[in-house]
Amino acid sequence: MRRAAVFGSGSWGTAYAAILADAGNEVCLWGRRPELVAQVNEQRVNADYLPELVLPAALTATTDAAEAVSGAEIVVLAVPSQSLRANLSAWSALLPADAVVVSLMKGVELGTTRRMSEVIAEAGGVAAERIAVVSGPNLAHEIAAHQPAATVVASIAEATAELVADACATPYFRPYTNADVIGTELGGAVKNVVALAVGMAEGMGMGDNTKATIITRGLAETARLGVALGADPATFAGLAGVGDLIATCMSPLSRNHTFGVNLGRGMSLQEVVAVTRQTAEGVKSCEAILELARRHGIDVPIVENVAAVVHDGASPSKVAESLMSRARKAETT
Repeated sequence: MRRAAVFGSGSWGTAYAAILADAGNEVCLWGRRPELVAQVNEQRVNADYLPELVLPAALTATTDAAEAVSGAEIVVLAVPSQSLRANLSAWSALLPADAVVVSLMKGVELGTTRRMSEVIAEAGGVAAERIAVVSGPNLAHEIAAHQPAATVVASIAEATAELVADACATPYFRPYTNADVIGTELGGAVKNVVALAVGMAEGMGMGDNTKATIITRGLAETARLGVALGADPATFAGLAGVGDLIATCMSPLSRNHTFGVNLGRGMSLQEVVAVTRQTAEGVKSCEAILELARRHGIDVPIVENVAAVVHDGASPSKVAESLMSRARKAETT
């Protein structure tokens, strides 16, 4: 039995902690709110995020970061992407020297345009060979219901990817390994922005033709950017690419999709934030992804227009006009 620590008691952090426990590991879930930690330990639920999931007996919770990582072979990070660097400034000294560090986060850091594995290496002082990224079509509520799902565990070190995959393999959760960390992370980050665009289209009353167009062209943007950064194009045809993109863009369980729907219905950014109450990573990351693309000379019109709506106050209807009036070109360019 391995010992694992999971930092972040939101929907996906809690669901992944339960997966690790179901796979036979001893798991400690870190949360910052004492009342949530007490609820996990005493009532075996996280009512704020996954009230339907009865948590396994092998999962405990704590507000003490040092207690959470004590003896851990695997440390999982599931906090909002824009808070990762600040959190690691407090946690890095606590990380066991030989522990594998796993990122569940799907974002790009504002200001630096760093991917989450790069932030972990820089702010956490963790060697790249000890870092793994988990990404795929993994909607937390469906996994909590033990509906079959698959994911990608990516690391530049095969042994690290295999260790994490072995630690999270259950009858309902199937991990595949991959060496393409760049592609796996970009697929997870950019699909959130594309999901905002799809949600906006749905909120404006547009149908499946429109949504399929946005999804497909969004995948093209993701692949263009990924290849420019050194990713394997095949990654975007897999679970961490098109698989995650479809799930996030089409499911009402997706926070980014739901956020976009509300924007498309005419709500302001502040109004949507007030009603959703959870992090929609695409809202924070779209500007960083746009900056990353511009640094590499990559055209990302969907990302650019989503950023215009979210941060510059542009109308979703004007975004549709802007995308449709772009100069025509060959599909594969």
